[in-house]
Amino acid sequence: MTTTIAMTLTTPLPTTYLFVPGNRPERFAKALASGADRIIIDLEDAVAPADKATARAAIAQWMTGTGSTPEDRSKVLIRINDAATLWHAEDLALARSVQARCVMLPKCEAASQVAQVLTHLAAGATVLALVETARGLLSLHKIATAPGVARLAFGSLDYMVDLDIPSLRNEGGAGAGDGTSNIALDFAATQIAIASRAAGLPSPVAGVTPELDSARVTGDMAHARALGFGAKMCIHPAQVASVRAALRPSALELAWAQRVLQAWDASGGGAIQVDGKMVDRPVVLKAQRIVANAALAL
Repeated sequence: MTTTIAMTLTTPLPTTYLFVPGNRPERFAKALASGADRIIIDLEDAVAPADKATARAAIAQWMTGTGSTPEDRSKVLIRINDAATLWHAEDLALARSVQARCVMLPKCEAASQVAQVLTHLAAGATVLALVETARGLLSLHKIATAPGVARLAFGSLDYMVDLDIPSLRNEGGAGAGDGTSNIALDFAATQIAIASRAAGLPSPVAGVTPELDSARVTGDMAHARALGFGAKMCIHPAQVASVRAALRPSALELAWAQRVLQAWDASGGGAIQVDGKMVDRPVVLKAQRIVANAALAL
């Protein structure tokens, strides 16, 4: 009789979010073909002020015409400009007109901002709240528990600007991929992860790594994972595979997890030892999660 602790597996959560400029519609399909779980069509940083209107028109044409399928659109988020900008209202109007399922809200600093955005979107739409400022960090609990928030993300580069944190090659989302850490970024990242867990949200999304070097991207994601993050924003299709590699359990981890589960099943649920260490329920749950993550990574 198998006594493995039950763990419900649901639809896999997105782990890779790939940005694509809103004024480059020829790249939308390419972004979808990259293998990223979600693409973020960007109306904010990637689009110059003079090109915002052109970008909105391109997005509208692609999402309402024959250029995209319902499956394509289900994977699309639109990053709008924040509420303090001149383009916010028009971005919201676009998101509603194309029936966007999820909007990324930059510079999110209050639950009221989430509520305001949702009033302009189609029923059932959600918000991915991008925390990028000290004010946003201090409002984490209220933002995370606001109705309609799908997930939190860490805008680490803008956060560094807001706090005037020097760039020391460790701005890749939640720390460096070269084995070092930025205390200020790690503190903020940990708070975001804690707020997400307390609110019952999926693990948050780590910020972008500016470099395209695969080792650096993998290292940054591994560091973010150690802080409680389960996904990452990408700025180039080549980064997608590196993020996935960082989230995939190693062969040694998987072998350990399988030994734990086999021993636990054989014991009938009693106290056991594996590799000279005691195994109890939390260890079994960890082993189950490793096995599940390995299966999802296939």
